[in-house]
Amino acid sequence: MWYFNSQTIKTPKSLTISDITYPKAIFRDKDLLSSLGIKPYREVTSANRYNRNGEFTIDTSGDEVVGTYASIPRTDIDLLKENMLEVIDSQVASKQGSIDWYWLRADKGGKAVPSEISDYATTIYSEQATKESEVAALTTLEEIMEYENRPHTEVRKVATYNEDGSFKEYSGTESSAREINMLIHWTANPTDEVDGAFVSLTAD
Repeated sequence: MWYFNSQTIKTPKSLTISDITYPKAIFRDKDLLSSLGIKPYREVTSANRYNRNGEFTIDTSGDEVVGTYASIPRTDIDLLKENMLEVIDSQVASKQGSIDWYWLRADKGGKAVPSEISDYATTIYSEQATKESEVAALTTLEEIMEYENRPHTEVRKVATYNEDGSFKEYSGTESSAREINMLIHWTANPTDEVDGAFVSLTAD
């Protein structure tokens, strides 16, 4: 986008400046645009999950014109919490959906549901109840932001590889900082999803 004569120009178009009409092709000529006082334009928005757009200001002092929306923290805490509960429900539906076939197979006379899968299903609902209680206890935007961006330290084994790129062995460990959305972080996983390099994940 561009900015000229107190107006934003979203797409190239013909312009009449000082009684001279210029075709829209001028927008491919940066030097000509600069000589005519037509500057590149961009907007900076603060709108995201935690903020709304506030007052809008335009800075035309530089080679580029920048329009900026002030950041206003959201106050609709209850709506945010409703959205959080929807995320939890979606997570549960996805996790249960991935293992429902064990019960369908058993109902048709096939193999019984493995005990680890049955335990996993029970744990999902237990964690769901815990998360719902934790969300219900949140009362401020800051608490919601922390819950969805909780600092953790993860420790993982360091993998070494053979010359052909195949896995050789683990050698030592390394730690790293992570921010984790607790809505989508679940401690239980099916047996076939176990990460062999994982050592620990601890909230800071």
